[in-house]
Amino acid sequence: MSQARRLLIIEDDAKFSATLQRSFERKGYDVEHASRLQQVQALLTHWAPQYAVVDLKLAGESGLACVQALHEHDPSMLIVVLTGFASIATAVEAIKLGACHYLAKPSNGDDIEEAFAKRAGDTTAPIGARPTSIKSLEWERIHETLVETDFNISETARRLGMHRRTLARKLEKRPLK
Repeated sequence: MSQARRLLIIEDDAKFSATLQRSFERKGYDVEHASRLQQVQALLTHWAPQYAVVDLKLAGESGLACVQALHEHDPSMLIVVLTGFASIATAVEAIKLGACHYLAKPSNGDDIEEAFAKRAGDTTAPIGARPTSIKSLEWERIHETLVETDFNISETARRLGMHRRTLARKLEKRPLK
């Protein structure tokens, strides 16, 4: 290999970031890490990654701003967005801003590397005939709000406009893993 492949991981979860970093370093990548847009901008002044993995929801800011900054810095950079809160709207915006792929968590180094390789898209991708159910949407919203409140049941119930006992019953039926 004449030149190391340079990868920037933008992730605010230190454990997940360290795991990804080790995985990519074993694959021969030179890896740097940032957890905020300001750190990304500082890194780009002296380091030029060819690849980037961006968490969509960073502490206090959107990963979409990082995608935009990375793409403006180098339009040929391959950017994969990772999220635990996937939605059509954010997927569309990520692609418009310069991401080459959008993956739902949990994803590992192999999934991400495969996404880098699928830069051109896949015309044979299956078209899902199954719409998202109301129960799935409800559960995704409950989980998102739980994360926002650091798993405080009372605050989550208040934000969702439901009684605390109702939320507790829903969580008993489908426990968090």
